[in-house]
Formats: sequence, structure tokens, C-alpha cells
Amino acid sequence: MLKKIIKINPNDNVLVALADIEAGEIIHFETNAITPVTNVKAKHKMAAQDFKVGDPIFMYGVLVGKASLPIQKGEVLTTENVKHQSEEVTKKQTTLSWTIPNVDKWKDKSFMGYHREDGQVGTNNIWLFFPLVFCENKNIERLKDIFEELVPKKIDQHKLLLRSLISDANENQTDFGNIPNPTFENIEVKFITHQGGCGGIRQDAEGLARLLAGYVNNPNVAGATVLSLGCQNLQVELFKKVLHQINPHLQKEVLIFEQQQIGTTDKMLQMVIKDSYEAIKRANEIKRKPAALSNLSIGLECGGSDGFSGISANPALGIVSDIFVALGSKTILSEFPELCGVEQELMDRCVDEEKANKFLSLMKAFEKSVVDAGSGFDMNPSPGNIKDGLITDAMKSAGAAKKGGTAPIVDVLDYGEYISKPGLNLLNTPGNDAECTTALVGSGANIVLFTTGLGTGMGNPIAPVLKISSNTQLAQKMDDIIDIDAGEVISGNKSIQEVAEAIIDYIIEVASGRITSKADALKQDVFIPWKRGVSL
Repeated sequence: MLKKIIKINPNDNVLVALADIEAGEIIHFETNAITPVTNVKAKHKMAAQDFKVGDPIFMYGVLVGKASLPIQKGEVLTTENVKHQSEEVTKKQTTLSWTIPNVDKWKDKSFMGYHREDGQVGTNNIWLFFPLVFCENKNIERLKDIFEELVPKKIDQHKLLLRSLISDANENQTDFGNIPNPTFENIEVKFITHQGGCGGIRQDAEGLARLLAGYVNNPNVAGATVLSLGCQNLQVELFKKVLHQINPHLQKEVLIFEQQQIGTTDKMLQMVIKDSYEAIKRANEIKRKPAALSNLSIGLECGGSDGFSGISANPALGIVSDIFVALGSKTILSEFPELCGVEQELMDRCVDEEKANKFLSLMKAFEKSVVDAGSGFDMNPSPGNIKDGLITDAMKSAGAAKKGGTAPIVDVLDYGEYISKPGLNLLNTPGNDAECTTALVGSGANIVLFTTGLGTGMGNPIAPVLKISSNTQLAQKMDDIIDIDAGEVISGNKSIQEVAEAIIDYIIEVASGRITSKADALKQDVFIPWKRGVSL
């Protein structure tokens, strides 16, 4: 029989509804019976005691809010009777111990990856085109039209439907000419455009330079074609300098073309096409070879979260992260606004005070910038989050942090810094899904795990983004975007450990190219840099 409520931590004073509960329904919990005084929808929280105004509310064992109105035992928690509250944190207090998980099941496993000369191993082999400034976006789009001739053309069912409507033909018609075979088998060609590179503060240009350099250095990229106008803030020399800082021994081909130096658009495009084609042919000679799982760098993210995310999908990712850390891999936990309220635990997990202090400093600086803009971290939960049970930022954060497991934090990185240390890393990014995923890949993630309770199809141009649903209803409703269903934890069909192991098996298949992520199948190539400054 499906349990209707759960207490996540013994110290919690709220309960989570696993299914819809009606007012007056007698719910047996542990050795007691509780009678809800209001209807409680699945994913929402119910008071396990009476609360007076100002009383603290605990979930996941941490402070997540305070009562803003009197709340009866059995009453549903809402944005009207609960306000955001989190613990004040000032310093690292202790060093938490870690029980290393048994990884015998995976220590001899490998994936089929693309080996780079600097020792990194990619899950993809991509030739990347991008501009240093938005002025070159149109030329990148023209090159995309041209170079897509190198990849196999798939029949787009939506285009077929429109063609059939225009021609008044049968909607099932599929013969619209011969589809050519791919010219290259071992290389993909991808394209990035953006709205930065000029017109803002110099710090934004420098941040974009680090991000783009990180994409070039990412093991999934074989080489790149870079377009520059010439007069923008993000100068070619700045890009080269940052790229050298990230990897002084980079041996990938990076072709740079500056339009104001070359002359006409036609002349530049002819040069780009000829030189890039030859370089892509060379990159196509790289083939997949076995690689240890320690060569995987895994980004951890959540988006469109719901009240089940912190109970099913996120804890499953935490186990996955711990196992990969034990195998010598790198994992990255990001979204700093969604770590508000769990700072103390994360600081105590840092391997030294320097890392802990850097984390707290970045958190405070980020929060100050939000306050200066007239908002606050308490505004982080979206309408969708709130509707599905995440009513305070600390409540959302406590569940989001579960993606990072329990491993020690070996490094803390600001936006645009590239990972270098095996183990769990913290990366300063916004909670915004697109900006976060973009940053994770720019810092070296060659695969991203993305949990969701409401559904989002977003992917990335160069790294597979695997969607893990927190509930089975979502997995069934949006099966075209969900790769793995963690909702079986809620139904009781599988344990969190079983779901985590299924995710690991799936990661290996995707990293080896034997399975295509749903986001990649839908061509959800989203790239949005974090613009931290103002426009000038």
C-alpha cells in the first residue's frame, strides 16, 4: 500500500504528502494517527505540530522557514502562513566525515570516449563554431546552413506536415527526395550564438571569454572556428590569453577569423569554409576508445523542481555523485541561490577553511547583488515551484543540495573557472536553468544530469543533458524529454539506490554514444551566458 505521508528527517516538524489527502482523513504515521484539517495535495507539506507566529519550521533537518500566521497540526503550509528563513552562517565549524561508498560494481567498467592529447576524454566529438561578439551571429547562422550538409539529414515530421498541407498531399507522405548519407561519421558540427562580447562592462566581456575558452577546452570539443568583428570588447587577444590560462598546453585546432582585417563578408566566409572543412576532416579521424569512468566530469542541476525533487530524483543524483567521486571522477554542484539555507553543511564539507570561506564569500556577494537589484534569494522559487510544494527558497535549496551527495567538497569555483580537481566541486552560477547548464559545460562537464519535477526539454550544444523526472506522471506525460524516471521511489517500486544505479548505467551508454539523450534528439542546443553587469 502506498504511503501517503513521509517525514524526511527525524528532526523535521513538517510532513510531505506523497498523495492527495482530504481534510478529516485519518492518516496513520509511525505509531500515531494524524487528521489533516485542510486538504493537502501531493508534494505539499503539512504541519506535524501546532505553530505560533515566528516558530521555526524544519525540513531535511535544517531551518527552511518560519510561521507568519498560526498553523494548526494537520494544516497545509502555504506562502501565506510560511515565510523564508535560514540559519545565519559565519564560518566553517567542523569537518564532516564521509563514508566512501562501495564501488566494486563499477571500478572495472569503462565508456567509449574521445581521447584528447591533454588527457581529457570526451563523450562527444564536436567541431564548434562561435562568435566573440553578437555582431557575427548572422555569419554563424549562415555557416550553420552551409555546414549542416556534412551531417545526415533527418526527415522532420513537422516540415512534412506543412509540406503536405501546402501541396494538399497525403499527410503520411514521406518521400520528399533522397536523403544523403553523412559525409563524416565521427564528428558533429555545432554552432553557438550569443548577445555578448561588447556594449557592456569589461568584466562581462572577460567572463564571456572564460566561458567560451572553457567550451573550447571541454573534452567534448575537437576544435573550433571563431569569428571576430575586430572592434569589440572581447578582443581576440583576450580570448587567446584566457584560453592559454585554462590550458597552456592546448593542442586542439582553433581557427580565428577577424572580419575587419579580412575585408568583405564573402571573402571571410570563403576562407572560413575552406579552412574549417579541412580541419573538420582531420577531427573526423578521431575515434572512440575505452576510457575509465574517472574521465567523466558530471554537472549536477535541477530545473522545474517540484515537492518530490528533494525526495526522489535529487537524492538519487547524490548517490550517483558519491559513487563517481569514489571512482576518481569530477562532479559539479551549482546554482548558488538554491544552496541558501544549507551553507553551514556545505562549508563543513569543504576540505579546508580557504574553500569554505571562498564559498561563503561568493554566496554573500551574489546575495548582495540580488538585494541591490531590489530582490532577494527568497524570490527564487518560481510560480511552478510554489504550485508544486516548494514555498520557500530554503525549502527548495535543502532539496536541491541533495544532488551533491555527502562527499567532501574539494574545490569552490567562481563562474567561468575550469575544474581541475577530482571530487565534488561547487560552481557559482545562477539558478536559471539555461545559464547554469551553459556554465557547467563551460567549466568542463562532459555530461550533465538534470532533475525536473515539472518538465523542461533544454539541452546543450556540446554536452549530453540527461533529464531525470521526480515523479512518474511527468515521465509518462512528457516521455519525449525524460530520460530516466526517478518517480518509482515515490511509488515504492524502487529504492533510491536502485534508481541511482540505473542512472549510472544510462550515463555509460550515453557517454559511449550508444544512446542519444532526449535533449540531443530534439536538438535542444541552448547556450545563454550569465550577464552579471549592466549595458553601457
